[in-house]
Amino acid sequence: MKTTVKALVVGGGAVGTSIAYHLAKAGWEDVVLLERDELTSGSTWHAAGLLPLFNMSFATTHIHDYSVKFYKELEAETGLNAGFAVVGNLRMAQTDERMDEYMLYASTAETVGVPFEFLTPEEIKDRWPLIETSDLKGAIYHATDGYINPADVTMAMAKGARQRGVEIVRKWQADGFVWNGEAWEVTCTKMVEKGGNLVPSDEQVVITAEHVVTASGNHAQRTAQMLGIKIPAIPVEHQFIVMDQDPALVAWRGQGNPEHPVIRDADAQSYVREERGGWILGVYEKNAPARFEYGVPDSFRADLFPLDLERIEEQYMAMIHRIPSCEESGLKDDFNGPICYTPDGNPLVGPAPGLDNMWLAEGFSFGITAAGGTGYYLAQMMVAGEAEIDMASLDPKRYGNDWMTTEYAARKNEECYDHVYILHHPDEERPACRPLRTGPVYDRQKALGAQFGCVNGWERPNYYGPLDAPESFDHETRSFRRGGWWDYAKGEAEAIRNGVGLVDASAFAKHRISGPGAADFLDWFTSNKLPKVGRINLTYALTGAGTTRTEYTIVRVAEDDFYLVSAGAWHAYDQDYLFKAIMENEDRFGRINEQDVTTQWGVFALAGPKSRDVLAELVRDADPASALSNKRFPWLSMRNIELGMCPVRAIRVAYTGELGWELHHPIEMQSYLWDQLLMAGDKHGLKLVGGRAQNWLRQEKSYRAFGTELGRDATPLEAGLDRFVDLSKDFHGKDAMVATGIRSKCVTVLIDGPDDADPWGREALIVEGEKVGRLTSGGYSVAFGKQIGMGYVRPDLAEVGTKLQVRMFRELWDAEVVEDSPYDPTNAAIRVNAPGF
Repeated sequence: MKTTVKALVVGGGAVGTSIAYHLAKAGWEDVVLLERDELTSGSTWHAAGLLPLFNMSFATTHIHDYSVKFYKELEAETGLNAGFAVVGNLRMAQTDERMDEYMLYASTAETVGVPFEFLTPEEIKDRWPLIETSDLKGAIYHATDGYINPADVTMAMAKGARQRGVEIVRKWQADGFVWNGEAWEVTCTKMVEKGGNLVPSDEQVVITAEHVVTASGNHAQRTAQMLGIKIPAIPVEHQFIVMDQDPALVAWRGQGNPEHPVIRDADAQSYVREERGGWILGVYEKNAPARFEYGVPDSFRADLFPLDLERIEEQYMAMIHRIPSCEESGLKDDFNGPICYTPDGNPLVGPAPGLDNMWLAEGFSFGITAAGGTGYYLAQMMVAGEAEIDMASLDPKRYGNDWMTTEYAARKNEECYDHVYILHHPDEERPACRPLRTGPVYDRQKALGAQFGCVNGWERPNYYGPLDAPESFDHETRSFRRGGWWDYAKGEAEAIRNGVGLVDASAFAKHRISGPGAADFLDWFTSNKLPKVGRINLTYALTGAGTTRTEYTIVRVAEDDFYLVSAGAWHAYDQDYLFKAIMENEDRFGRINEQDVTTQWGVFALAGPKSRDVLAELVRDADPASALSNKRFPWLSMRNIELGMCPVRAIRVAYTGELGWELHHPIEMQSYLWDQLLMAGDKHGLKLVGGRAQNWLRQEKSYRAFGTELGRDATPLEAGLDRFVDLSKDFHGKDAMVATGIRSKCVTVLIDGPDDADPWGREALIVEGEKVGRLTSGGYSVAFGKQIGMGYVRPDLAEVGTKLQVRMFRELWDAEVVEDSPYDPTNAAIRVNAPGF
């Protein structure tokens, strides 16, 4: 065994072998894969081997698409048949709403280039007469995927890895990780058989690895404990049964007919595929328990749990309805094994929080489908610095490392499991483990009709519904079109445009950067000029590849004291990047202090033409009449003011594009400030506003958002943010950004769409039948009375006035590229002065 390596991959399932293979293929030598037992002995061996391309995530769809294509090429390279049965995937719908879901998903598939077709019930019956279709509305069909033998594909990738120089070591376990400042020292223990168990021996070696990748599957909690981090990857029981031969199926195949596709009856929470003349039924039922919350027992190897048939009785009966001929088939075999999940169902792929050169590939609920693509894109991140797609949505730090507990992860993972076939509305809000993180005014907001969304564990109002609504109002009115919340969000958006609205933005991530090296560091770390004392700037931290890594509002409190505000949903993600950059560059710039002050400061955003009038009721100043004027409090400035008895760091900026202020206040005074603002605002028609209206309004101003328009697959120049990039100075990622050029361009479009729906930001942009780009955000514009969206197109199509089409619900709707900030392009509303000044 090599003891000094470039990369050590821990875990010999499908994911780990793919990572080792792709690292070697990308050119890294001295790659070792360590497996504590035998290859495929974890969840890989009992996986059903399905390869569903269906996924709402843009990044995950790319990963699955790569896997499906890659697995078809493995035999030519390795000589091993991966057991890929390309039978297709038929996903059926029993309701119109389910068909709406498929049409929204098809938008993602189209933007990635995944082929699909829609089928009517009659077309399904014509192709596969054993399927009962009388209660179906239709289906979406992928002809290019199917199922694969998990062990065979893993062994094929392992052989391919060995052929490229990877050393695969079995029966050795990683037992400790120590970073020596330059590399990881990994203590490895030889595992031996003892009484049917696999136990550690006295034989140990230390492997020094420049990089470590953990792909430990069901053992992720043990990995997390050794690394001292949180990894919300915990297994949940998954059951599937194998049935005896179905005579009708045997006769069908005996007539020379092809194998049935994988049959997914989403409304019955199950999938079915052929198996040697019979059927396999797999289910995603409710009440499947999480297992191994604190680690896998040494006695559990390639083992299974007892089958719980009562738990899946409803799905079994639904299968008999869907394939009536199977009713007389007996039970041949059963499987109930652990499958790792995360709270949102997507894997954790990327750098570990707080650790150098430690990479995670954990939490794969669809591990066989994702293995190939994960290896490919993670290898790109490790070898080239970034992947060709934005992997932020899969980053392990999308869950905060400070507040998340094992209990939270276990309960959310159980919820995610039973939500596999729940209708995935874009506006869905899952209820488990809520409320957990709440601000002081949560109960006040709830009493006023707030319907909450959850961002990074924080409860944040999405909109304010009717006071007499039942608690289930928000869930009962979801839709792939305009849900029951739409009218309330529209009223809130109109209030900010015409009067005044109050938004709770306390979930913003907030950091204080200070010390002698703070200014020089931030000048290098971000793309824009640093503001003067008392002023603010919008700026961007770039990746090494020159793409956008983080968006910051920087407030300069003093010469060497800065207050950084960034997106609440990306708190730990931003903090980790900032902290690592400081640690790596402190010798270069001098002492830099970094403080996470997120939970110390609450934030209220007051915006609208009457926002100054509301603040004037509360501001305490020697000359209150002029305290809020342009002269004393200009746009893009910060002032410490007093609102009643509450000291406030007020920032004159508004994400909604109206006159407004962000009111950053001590969190312990939040309830007091809330009450004061509502009392002062009452005579000015103040309306409470949630995040959905704010999202519409920011699109009217073409304000880019991180995770949609901004990400690691586009530079700030491609995003159209030239005014926030100072090319006269040196900053991290500048040379790579300039060298990249303009591959695509961010645009704002107005859409003449359907009367009952708005785009969600996943739709393809079309010109003369050709896909030329995609939306990244979408919604409704109260200023223009039509749908609005933002997205990326080819540079030659980014000119104002360009005619495009947007595909929504299988139809094409006319759209036009408009100028940036179509609402108030001169910012006159934002800059408006107080009367008399």
